[in-house]
Amino acid sequence: MPSNPVAETVASLMPRAKAELTELVAFKSVADFGQFPRSESEGAANWVAGALRAEGFQDVALLDTPDGTQSVYGFLPGPEGARTVLLYAHYDVQPPLDEAGWETPPFELTERNGRWYGRGAADCKGGLVMHLLALRALKANGGVPVAVKVIAEGSEEQGTGGLERYAEQHPELLDADAIVIGDAGNFRAGVPTVTTALRGMTLVRVQVDTLEGNLHSGQFGGAAPDALGALIRVLDSLRAEDGSTTVDGLTGTSRWDGLQYDEAQFRKDAKVLDGVGLIGSGTVADRIWARPAVTVLGIDCPPVVGATPSVQASARALVSLRVPAGVDAAGATKLLRAHLEAHTPWGARVSTEQTGQGQAFRADTTSPAYAAMAQAMSAAYDGAEMQYAGQGGSIPLCSTLGSLYPRAEILLIGLSEPEAQIHAVNESVSPDELERLAVAEALFLRNYAAN
Repeated sequence: MPSNPVAETVASLMPRAKAELTELVAFKSVADFGQFPRSESEGAANWVAGALRAEGFQDVALLDTPDGTQSVYGFLPGPEGARTVLLYAHYDVQPPLDEAGWETPPFELTERNGRWYGRGAADCKGGLVMHLLALRALKANGGVPVAVKVIAEGSEEQGTGGLERYAEQHPELLDADAIVIGDAGNFRAGVPTVTTALRGMTLVRVQVDTLEGNLHSGQFGGAAPDALGALIRVLDSLRAEDGSTTVDGLTGTSRWDGLQYDEAQFRKDAKVLDGVGLIGSGTVADRIWARPAVTVLGIDCPPVVGATPSVQASARALVSLRVPAGVDAAGATKLLRAHLEAHTPWGARVSTEQTGQGQAFRADTTSPAYAAMAQAMSAAYDGAEMQYAGQGGSIPLCSTLGSLYPRAEILLIGLSEPEAQIHAVNESVSPDELERLAVAEALFLRNYAAN
């Protein structure tokens, strides 16, 4: 990284950043209070509030959102007439999953092979530390040239929409000229990237019932309708022979015109087993950023161990459908439910229930904020050109903010490059990425104020 005062300041602050991330990762802040103590999330929220107060933020508050969680807000005044920038991250995390699969404890930040491991290290407690680093670097080099709002969400991973509903009820709170969402990631480490499109999503629970109760498969099998077999037929109808998603009425031929994803590299990143083919058609970028994708997240049925010779009377599954920008998530939900109901065989009774939903997002890359970020990214990454990529996941708040503040320029950056393995065991963050992106964010704020 070329020597400049901001970069030098961020480099000097990295030991403090590691110490702070260690403290944050230690909170088991999973917003599933049936499985994890609420006190862990409250502790993380109070940590964020304390950090904002220490940096001179005003009006710092823990906001009680409609889903029963807390988001943390703070405001840092800027010079007279300065633009306002909203910085976003979330302090809640995914569950650790298989703790035995972690090489080091998931809630203890551990350095190994040049990376820092721990749940939330990249997604997205590292994003909070990134924001703090950027602001501290500016304060040490002439001051923060814009007014800054920070919002740290407490339930992003649960998809329960608490902050979206709160923002709709208090539309003035998060109003800003530009919004930096620190919850995305570079295409890969060392490649400066802004995410310009997010797929929307819907979750639907489907239940199939065929009998009043389970029956002996030897006595009744072959004529009695098997609910689990019917459900399998329904789920199979959601894919074409090549694995492409097929939901009646939903188009799946859009193309991605930005950064492309090499198929061999994707296989490596996704850890696809040798000899196993990828699914779908078109380029990898088409498939993961520009087209719908269905995933069966879970099935309720008897486990293999302890199973009895029975024809199953009932079975249910949870189905996720990701949809690209331009496709209304509510409309996609209706199409998915109608498809599941229409493709249930044998006259079996079927019921569907929507359990989650989020709209897709596409950014306006022609805005002044993108030019300011391109300059900042290039400076932070040794002259490398900023790339535009999509993201297959969803951040429902982006669409809410876009609707509430249509004039605001929204940019998505962050620490979740492929090696980070977010949502999986052994999640980690690259300290080099944290350092460079903090520099980029600081320079962006300076550039944006000057434009």
